[in-house]
Formats: sequence, structure tokens, C-alpha cells
Amino acid sequence: MKTLQLRPGRERSARQRHPWLFASAVILPKERIEPGETVRVIDSRGEFVAWGICNPRSKIMLRLLEWDESRPVDMDWWRGMIERSAARRGELSNSADTDAYRLIFAEADRLPGLIADYYAGYIVTQFLTAGALRIKNELVDILAQVFQPKGIYSRADNELLALEGVGDTSGTVYGESPPEDLIVRENGLKYYIDLRSGQKTGFYADQRNNRRITARYARGKRVLDCFCYSGGFTMACLAGGAESVTAADSSREALELLERNIALNGFDPDKVRTVEADIFQLLRGYRDQEEKFDLVILDPPKFAPTKASLARAMRAYKDLNLHGIKALAENGVLATFSCSGGVSAHDLKMALAWAATDAGCEMQIIEYMTQAEDHPLRLAYPESEYLKGIIARKIG
Repeated sequence: MKTLQLRPGRERSARQRHPWLFASAVILPKERIEPGETVRVIDSRGEFVAWGICNPRSKIMLRLLEWDESRPVDMDWWRGMIERSAARRGELSNSADTDAYRLIFAEADRLPGLIADYYAGYIVTQFLTAGALRIKNELVDILAQVFQPKGIYSRADNELLALEGVGDTSGTVYGESPPEDLIVRENGLKYYIDLRSGQKTGFYADQRNNRRITARYARGKRVLDCFCYSGGFTMACLAGGAESVTAADSSREALELLERNIALNGFDPDKVRTVEADIFQLLRGYRDQEEKFDLVILDPPKFAPTKASLARAMRAYKDLNLHGIKALAENGVLATFSCSGGVSAHDLKMALAWAATDAGCEMQIIEYMTQAEDHPLRLAYPESEYLKGIIARKIG
């Protein structure tokens, strides 16, 4: 196995078990290293640091996996780590009312580049690094043996893989192909999901707990669900006793899926109005018409994937929350989220504070929210905390 040496003073984050090292931290080797090759990493004094995966084509040149020198990274290591990840999801795997959750969360589970989500007997995978892609077939075999699914479907994210200098294809890689109309359960509610072309890997399981929390404020209320996708928050609010829900998204396909989910759960369709629109324009229209809601939910897509786009994203979050606040009735409740890795919980709080100031009102923060327990936050890897949420009340 080849050895890579770090430059003097660049081992601190690695010793603290952060899994990433950039090219500037590494002394470039004379020998050729293939993208995704496993390597031994040493510091400037020649002392062992970690076992890792190297990709000379990526800005993140090293992804560290194991800090115990006696446990070199081979397929037995991968199997053991996947089995550990499975054991940590034991409560969800035994749940009577939920069968949609994340099995493996990449670096957060110390398995860089590997995503695996469970949906009603099927697994959807993403191989997001050259290292994971290099052993894709072997990893599929391990997943099949450990979880024994009906089938495994691989979703390629070639936008991310382009940063690694590699590419992949989507398709069934084990067992049965998932049906087009797969039904999953979450907190006792049922959803049609699209595993092949739906957003994320088909469903936003990371919001599972937040949907339940938000629904506590929906009873007897007029709800506006912005960026509603297939209706996770809409269904939860209807189950929570909402008087009515306006579900808005820019995607007609998402709204059609939401309408099917309303029928699937037996909710009264007359309680739901679907709106296909640009959300910013829609909220400006409600402002001009002085239309108000008791509960406004803002769950936008990523505005800041990285810190480099933070300034622009903060303006977008401030503007979005400003329009959301203006759509609130007095004593109304706002549930606002950010899934941007480059935006911290403090950043979201500041964007909300600036929005309240510009709206000329005061807001009380009632609850903070984060991603569900199957998307754990690894303390040595702060980037694993990407989903932040706030529930706040308009008080004047």
C-alpha cells in the first residue's frame, strides 16, 4: 500500500479526526496514485496518522477513514463499518409506522462517499467519491448481505462526481427493480415516492421529526407550505388537524405527487389548495393582497452549498423569511429551514432576525430543529450538520 506524507503543521485536523485533507496539505508523491486508491497517511515526522482514500483529481485529495494503524482499510473493514451503521439504526428498522430512513450517511458514519437509504424493502444508494465508486460492486454485495433488501437501485449524482473527476450511471444493481409507485410510511402516514428521478434519493427522510414537530402548531390553522415537494409537511399538518393547507411548489410533477398522497391517506382534498409558482413571487403576491396564514412553512432548496456562497445565500434567506413573516397573521407561527451546508444555525437565526427587523415586527423563537437521528451529526465533522430549522411566533 502506498504512503502519503503531510506537510509540516498540516496534521492537526487529521489528528482531531476530521476526515478531509486538501491537496495543499499533502506532499505530492512521485509514484502514480489512481483515483480512489487506499493509502497510508503519515505526518511530517513519519509517524502514522490514518488510513485514507486518495484522489489526486479532487480538491479534497484525502478522505480519512481509520485512525487505528492495526486496522487497515480493506473490504472486511468496509463490511464491519456497514454492519455498525446498521446496528445504529436498530430502532428505526423495528418501527411499526416508519419504513423510510437513511442507513448510511457517508462521512457522518465514517463511510466517505457512500449514501444508502431504505424505502419499504428497497435500498437506494449513491456513490459520491472516486473511492466509493472504485469498489461499488463490492459495496453493493455487502449491502445486499447485511440488509437483505428486495432490490438495490443506484442513483448517480454526476454533478458531484465531476468534482472527483469520475462518473457513474443509474440503475438497478441488485435484485428487483423498485416499482414506479412505491409506497412508504413515515410516522403512520403513507407516501408515493419516485426513487428513480425524485429529489434527493426519492424522499426527505431528514425532515421526519421536524414534520411531526411543525404539525403540533397546525390544529385549526390556515397553513401555507412553501417548497412543498410531495407533501411531507402538508400531510403532517392535515393529520395534525389543519383547517386548510395551501401547498406551493414550482414543480407541477411534485404537486401531482402531493395530490396523489392526499388521496392515498384519505384526506379531504377540499382542504388543500395546490399552487404551482415561483415561491418568492407567490409570497410577494400574498403581501400585496394582504392574504394571511396562521402557519407558514419555508423549506427551500440549498441556497449555499459551501461557505463561498454564504453572502448571497444570506440575502436570499433574509428575503424569503421577510416575505414569510409578512404572510403571517398576528400570533402566527413560522417554521423556517435551511439545508445549506454553508449556512450555520446561527446564520439562519441572524437571517430571521434581519427579516423581522425589515418587516417591522418582533418574533419569538419557540423551538430549534435539526436533521433526524438517521442523519447523525459527527462532532469531528461539522459539515455533517446541514439541516437547521427554527419555529418562531410573530408577536407584534
